[in-house]
Amino acid sequence: MIEILPAPDHVAAYRLSGELTGEDYDKVVVDLEARLARHDRLGVYVDMVDFTDMTAEALIKDIRYAFSKFGELKRFPREAVVTDRGWVKALVGLVDPIYRHTEIRTFAPDEREAALAWAQAIPA
Repeated sequence: MIEILPAPDHVAAYRLSGELTGEDYDKVVVDLEARLARHDRLGVYVDMVDFTDMTAEALIKDIRYAFSKFGELKRFPREAVVTDRGWVKALVGLVDPIYRHTEIRTFAPDEREAALAWAQAIPA
């Protein structure tokens, strides 16, 4: 399941819980595209504390959307990931250097406010 969280309009903020489905992912894309139509650059905040899995359909949609945005990564300068799982932190550590135009950081569950503040403070 995905929940769109309240945040400043230039921040795409989501809470993932349980299993993410293709329908959930569609909801994220609609929200992201609407925000991108209003803003040149977005901060991203993702709370993955209660996330457990994603369906194959959601994974395929995620990969397709990521590839479609590859030339626009400058539009996503910061991504804050809230997690308490080691595998997510390790994945972020591997992916962050690859995305030269996007800084990705993990935050502990008790740092949610700091994570949102960091995501919304988009550097010039």
